[in-house]
Amino acid sequence: MKVAIIKYNAGNIFSVDYALRRLGVEAEITGDIEKIQTADKVIFPGVGEAETTMQYLKEHRLDEVIKGLKQPTLGICIGMQLMCQSSEEAANGNVQCLGIFDEKVKKFIPNAQINKVPHMGWNTITNCQSPLLTSLPENPYFYYVHSFYATLGKDTIAQTDYIHPYSAALHKDNFYAVQFHPEKSGAMGEIVLKNFLELC
Repeated sequence: MKVAIIKYNAGNIFSVDYALRRLGVEAEITGDIEKIQTADKVIFPGVGEAETTMQYLKEHRLDEVIKGLKQPTLGICIGMQLMCQSSEEAANGNVQCLGIFDEKVKKFIPNAQINKVPHMGWNTITNCQSPLLTSLPENPYFYYVHSFYATLGKDTIAQTDYIHPYSAALHKDNFYAVQFHPEKSGAMGEIVLKNFLELC
């Protein structure tokens, strides 16, 4: 099985590669369009900022490549957010993202009860509704680091509550995405990665 991890101007890509190696999978970290298009599975991970990252993807034609993928594709953290319609993480208003999912990405606004942003640390996911999240125990914990979140919508397959409920995971056609970091979430994260690798 050929697994491609999309290489672009984002951090934390190599930790996904290490997590896959622990599962016995040798992935290729690449920005090569042909290698991405011909992989059996594609992972679009990363930590970064939406506006500059979208600009990079467009400059390297990776935006159209990602949208055109037909094989199972998994977005992680900023990868998930960039697969949504738009993001508030922009200098002036919203930045248009890949538009794979119908949900929008908004900025956390602290309230009187919770005043810490970014959302950093362990939190549970609930209402799991996808083969990507099968075999998980009830209300499993995953690791998060983010200041922006995807709204709840028709593509939501799991949610987390921090300040308010939001999409912890999304699914549409061959595209899957998670806001949490499975590569940093221990045994629960390994289950999610294994589930993704086993998707048809």
